Amino acid sequence: MKLFLYAVGLMLVFEGIPYFCFPEQVKSFAQKIPLIPSRTMRVIGFCLMMAGLLVIYLGGGTA
Repeated sequence: MKLFLYAVGLMLVFEGIPYFCFPEQVKSFAQKIPLIPSRTMRVIGFCLMMAGLLVIYLGGGTA
């Protein structure tokens, strides 16, 4: 459970960086999101999930 909380905390830190450092660019990008086709969003999401799983696998899976 402790490792899970660390992972969630780290994820929140990384998610917050663009909002803190580049708020205007985030707003501009958010306005463009509805223009991206759903299929493209799914492909991007799938690739990101696979990349995350690869990182976990290469890291040994556990701490």
